[in-house]
Amino acid sequence: MEQYPRLAGGITVNTRPFIREIKETDYPSVKRIYEDGIASGNATFEKTAPGWEEWNSRKLPYCRLAAIDGDEVAGWAALSETSDRKVYKGICEVSIYVSPALSGKGIGKLLMNALIEGSEKNGVWTLYASIFPENSASIKLHLNCGFREIGRMEKPGCMNGVWRDTVLFERRSKIVGV
Repeated sequence: MEQYPRLAGGITVNTRPFIREIKETDYPSVKRIYEDGIASGNATFEKTAPGWEEWNSRKLPYCRLAAIDGDEVAGWAALSETSDRKVYKGICEVSIYVSPALSGKGIGKLLMNALIEGSEKNGVWTLYASIFPENSASIKLHLNCGFREIGRMEKPGCMNGVWRDTVLFERRSKIVGV
């Protein structure tokens, strides 16, 4: 974790967003940001954000990251298994969400870089993402962080009566599984 200047009395001053692990007490903010993504119509097929217990059980125990700006959760990222088969244990799906109010401020890149570093420290060799083609900000973020487009899924899910495509991306580690 980054170090920030300390004022008299030992108070830490956070002068820019920083990354730390998500705590259960962060989940109301994480959930709100997830719900903003759901409301956008271009982030996920999900219709509602799960409660903490369900979210906690779906995400891997490592690389659960919060971007903190001031005292607020500005965005979050986490990994999920893509398969329970041991041969695929090093391939994980990326979830990354940024508060719409802070979009375009570099928080997504800060989160993604920390997620990549943390995933590699945990033996992950491939990160995978499935993104709606209309979500140009997410596509740009993934491409700028070393992901490559690997294909397109034709209508894998229906949202509000409309079958939607997704674009598939992967990032292969240059240090794990080489």
